[in-house]
Amino acid sequence: MADLPPSLPPVPEIQERWRHLAALEKDHYERIHSDYARHYYDQTSMAYRRRFIYDHLLAGLDLNGKRVADLACGSGYTSLELQSRYPGVHLCGFDISERACADYRRLTGSTADVCDLASPLPSDIPPFDVALVVGGLHHCAGHLDRVLDNVATLLAPGGVFLIFEPNGHFFLEAVRRLWYRMDGYFVEETELALNHDDMLHRHQAQFRLRALRHMGGPAYFLILNSLVLRVPSGIKPILWPLLRPLEEIYNCLPGRLPFPYFIAQWDRTGEAITA
Repeated sequence: MADLPPSLPPVPEIQERWRHLAALEKDHYERIHSDYARHYYDQTSMAYRRRFIYDHLLAGLDLNGKRVADLACGSGYTSLELQSRYPGVHLCGFDISERACADYRRLTGSTADVCDLASPLPSDIPPFDVALVVGGLHHCAGHLDRVLDNVATLLAPGGVFLIFEPNGHFFLEAVRRLWYRMDGYFVEETELALNHDDMLHRHQAQFRLRALRHMGGPAYFLILNSLVLRVPSGIKPILWPLLRPLEEIYNCLPGRLPFPYFIAQWDRTGEAITA
């Protein structure tokens, strides 16, 4: 269901729908939290993330001394990587899962707030220099515009929003949607691969594009998404040396259709839209 324009107060039925979707998301990620962390943040998956996600997501940036909001932070492995790369970074995690926030605090030593990004944010949160989300926005497909308005509110003028999300223009998107419908590791009502250009167009008063790249080959599926494809964790270290060079070659293809994900850097501009 599409969001109402942010300037219009949502009717009670829409509010109830948002609450229902938020409850689905929270219950789902509390349930799969352990499996998710085991597959998406093991040593081999982290090697993939460093080379094919973080290196591009963070290109040209120095986050030392910056306040960074890690949105949909999970257990905190992205923030841990930021601490390794930028020892002077100041981090705060946000996640809908209480278990994830507890793990985040324990792993990173930084604060984490249980937060539904589609709900109104506390007014006393100091602005951040950077916000990043690694695979979290597509779980908010039912209320994406409201989430992006909240991100704009979190960021200081001139701040940067870093995004890694599934690409809705991927040539196998129909297969992915079928998988979302059939696989218990997904909540179909809340998950949808995203159209980058449409997202940015709808929020052009708040953000402008700094950099964009579409990527992802066989290692994206067999290494990073081993949970979805039921690839045993034990064979991933064997597959990784074979798949890494193939991933490098595949990422040289032109266009966006061949690629299952995109990485974007947006600059914050203008004023946040308030409900």
